[in-house]
Amino acid sequence: MKIPLALGKLHYDGLALIADPIHEYITFTAPISVSPDGSAIAGSVETTEKDLIDSAWMQRLRYIFQLQSARWVYPSAEHSRFVHSLGAMHVAGRFARHLYPFLQVIAQDVPSANYIEELLRVTALVHDIGHGPFCHFFDENFLEQFHLTHEKLGQIIVREHLAKTIRGIRRSPSGPFASGEELDPDQVAHLILKDKGKDSSRMPRWLTFLQPVISGSYTGDNLDYVLRDSYMCGVAVGPVDLTRLIHYTLISEQGFTIHKTGLPALQMFLNTRMYLYSNVYYHRTTRAIDIHLREIFGETMKLVFPDDPSKKMDAYLMLTDWSLLEEVRGWGKTQHANRRRLGQEWAHILNRNVKWKMAYNTVLSDKERARGMDFPSREHFELPFKVDMAPQDPRPDPKDMRGSPLYVFDPATQEISTEPLAEFLDLLPTRLIQFRVFAQNHDTDKELARAARAVLNKVPSGSISTNV
Repeated sequence: MKIPLALGKLHYDGLALIADPIHEYITFTAPISVSPDGSAIAGSVETTEKDLIDSAWMQRLRYIFQLQSARWVYPSAEHSRFVHSLGAMHVAGRFARHLYPFLQVIAQDVPSANYIEELLRVTALVHDIGHGPFCHFFDENFLEQFHLTHEKLGQIIVREHLAKTIRGIRRSPSGPFASGEELDPDQVAHLILKDKGKDSSRMPRWLTFLQPVISGSYTGDNLDYVLRDSYMCGVAVGPVDLTRLIHYTLISEQGFTIHKTGLPALQMFLNTRMYLYSNVYYHRTTRAIDIHLREIFGETMKLVFPDDPSKKMDAYLMLTDWSLLEEVRGWGKTQHANRRRLGQEWAHILNRNVKWKMAYNTVLSDKERARGMDFPSREHFELPFKVDMAPQDPRPDPKDMRGSPLYVFDPATQEISTEPLAEFLDLLPTRLIQFRVFAQNHDTDKELARAARAVLNKVPSGSISTNV
């Protein structure tokens, strides 16, 4: 059987594939060049996902590393926020197609299935678009002074720089929207911000049901980064059954809900995520590098980018890991004394000459955290040291009703509640805090360990030494 050339071209027109090591292939929409009758469309002005992907703000994410400091520990982890965003888009689209029938039953005035699919795909694609160099570290050590987060900057980018492109999109990979439907940049901006404030009251109810796909217990975001980060780091972790987890997810009157049969798949995911926190994101050398970075980052940013980014978005577009690192790389030989001093510190980091060495390490429960905060101040000692406490609790909190709690559907009782999840979480590791003490060498490890153990009630307090 011969397929007419026009029909064959039409079948493949308007969609393209990205090869990906995690999801095999990621489909995205591209401009259609032929009409249904096979004739060329002259001067087509259709806007598609390709336009969004190729925008300057999305392409900027190619130059922002996904794993900030951990890439100095895991040499193969050179992947970017850009490729993660593509993966998050793909997973969010899978969620959308599966959840749409439930959403139709639960909520009123729900847009078409293709609209919902594209809304979640676009939101997941741009969810990290406001990140600066060193990602979450940048939020904590620079943006915080301006009362900003990467999500708030992302909202500005969506509303002021990408709105026209987003509004122009009229179809998802599954097909066109219903007549008259147009993506709303405000809905995209709403979904990417975890702390909603008063913004929720003016949004449709059906949008609230979709929020957990972007910032819930398991999402298009974290399901991609757990799979991608473990693969790129070369870390052997347990399986993540993405297909099963999506299949057993539904939307009920209460909200985002998982079928009880899907709990083992959730358990696998949470255990894998916990492992990544322990061994990658909070690796002792990763945290040591962050301590060193924290000592010089504030002064560095005063020289590189002293302004509130929300008021200098054109300049912020050019601020990436690459631009920052190339700037500080040349400071070691400058005549400017302060820049030269900072440049020498940056040279240690860039050459992986790790300044802080781990002297003591233990894991605290949530109840022991307060004791960790009571570690003696540096004034009691004759050497510099740093105390680092990294919380590791990737589990959803079923008692937290402020955000988007996860519910469980029990087919035996036909009930939906958070109680089965609370019971299920008791089988997982408890809330943990990675407590570490760092010093500039290992000469006093024994004394610092003794002091830490005394504070944490791991040895009698009389054994503490403060004249090390």
